[in-house]
Amino acid sequence: MEQKNIHVLGLTEVQRHELETVSGAENYAFHNVLDYERLVETAEIDFEELLAAARRQLDAFDGTVDAIIAHWDFPVSVMTPILAAERGLPSPSLESVLKCEHKYWSRLVQRASIPECVPGFAAFDPFDDHALDSIDLDFPFWVKPVKAHSSNLGFKVKDEAGFHEALAEIREHIEEIGDAFDAALSMVDLPPELQQWGGNTCLAEQFVQGTQAAPEGTVFRGTVRIHGVLDMHKDSDGTSFDRLDYPASSVPEEVQQRMIDATERYMKHVGFDNGCFNSEFMWDEEADRLWIIEVNTRISQSHSDLFAKVDGASNHEVAIDIALGREPRMPHRQGEYAVAAQCMVFHDEDAVVTRVPDEEDKKALAERHPGTVLTLMAHEGDRLSDLAGQDSYRYIVGKFYLGASSHEELGRFHERIVQELPFEYASAEPDDDDENGGR
Repeated sequence: MEQKNIHVLGLTEVQRHELETVSGAENYAFHNVLDYERLVETAEIDFEELLAAARRQLDAFDGTVDAIIAHWDFPVSVMTPILAAERGLPSPSLESVLKCEHKYWSRLVQRASIPECVPGFAAFDPFDDHALDSIDLDFPFWVKPVKAHSSNLGFKVKDEAGFHEALAEIREHIEEIGDAFDAALSMVDLPPELQQWGGNTCLAEQFVQGTQAAPEGTVFRGTVRIHGVLDMHKDSDGTSFDRLDYPASSVPEEVQQRMIDATERYMKHVGFDNGCFNSEFMWDEEADRLWIIEVNTRISQSHSDLFAKVDGASNHEVAIDIALGREPRMPHRQGEYAVAAQCMVFHDEDAVVTRVPDEEDKKALAERHPGTVLTLMAHEGDRLSDLAGQDSYRYIVGKFYLGASSHEELGRFHERIVQELPFEYASAEPDDDDENGGR
């Protein structure tokens, strides 16, 4: 079999290791396009320059470009369909991706295709001092930009004062991604209802509660396939996800199927094809109602180790198949563990990191809990508030992946390991942002 050159934007060593474990890996050569720090670990994005740099690198490659793969959120998720289309490679259309990535556009399309799953929402200009007057939602509700990393600049506002406090921080930072997102939006014809709601727009959304789960799958030549459903467990405050479990057990299989059916209707409505996705839903058990949270236009690299532990192959398997124009294949329950989880390690207040687990600590962790892999999100000397891509409530300093024989065992391991990990901190000195109301 002729070796295929697979180009991955922002490829990390962890991802390279996972990619090299897929079936037929000896027939693939994986090549990084731009670096992780430039594409992901950055506060400001020049979309057009990144796109030009990626084009230059691909053009200069001494070999074939057989596939282009995205594992990260914007800008990578939007650059990939552009670069693939320019080379005639399989990928979703740019418009279908933007319909999912632009939170307001996505809500409009959801209301047209799966209206029973859509919470109340309203777009508004965060630079409008009277924006609250245009929002017909009861407190509390969520406020977020139409495009942001993770939960960054997302706030649950409980009253008018909280709304204006959120706007102060959003105004300071929204253009870091919003301007770049406008550059991407300029490459498609926006419908009339989107003309005034560009990348620096915000969305207010009804506050909904329930049990959260996420189907992940592919669309290949019009056929939607789901290769797994994951539980998304929130912390005791209900603001941040502290664990992802696979396979899902928190909602009945019948409810999981309803999530899958709604996802299929939505993906077909937006015209998404030849790509990977994961969708997030909340189930209000008392009302037996589903709420769709969002749809991400890629596999989640956070899920990769979980699929490998339970099914025997990471979800990179289907990402490669799709990118090469092949029908996606995924093993089922052929891994070493019955269940697996990605667990977060948080720190609640701004601080300077003075110690993180070293290689000996990681080795000891793996000896106590075989198969456990720790990834650091912060390093010695880092100030937590300077880290890119963090949410608005607490800081993620690390993630670890583990397998177990049951979900109950996962929970016990999670609590034990968080207590064992030797992270240490010192108080952060106030800076200008703190004095002006930054978190």
